[in-house]
Amino acid sequence: MTETESYHARIEAVVERYRADRNEFEPPDDPPAPEQAMDYCREGLGPAVMIYVDARANDWGVRFSEREFDLLHEAMNGYLALYTACYGVETDPDAAIREAAELLLDTHNIRDVAAMLTGVPERATGDG
Repeated sequence: MTETESYHARIEAVVERYRADRNEFEPPDDPPAPEQAMDYCREGLGPAVMIYVDARANDWGVRFSEREFDLLHEAMNGYLALYTACYGVETDPDAAIREAAELLLDTHNIRDVAAMLTGVPERATGDG
């Protein structure tokens, strides 16, 4: 299997998992459900972002097709929507995979990445 085929297989797997998670998703009865949100970060969002990080940081020759970028975009933004739904917030995220990757490299924390990209949970202010 070539490097490109390996990345394609990883992309297909993360998208399949996202679609299964989306179909099985039940909104929490009493949001927020931060543990469930973290599961989506750890098991879905993180792996989706790491595909891009690995390709850019470790395998400079790997190029993604438009379809592969579309699939990564679907999975990443889909997991962000599931993450916010765990907080009782309905969103339709449209974040770029590159932005998510840069945030992950800066923060080393996928939950922080999700929070920064979505604004959920809302940050407390010092006003009160």
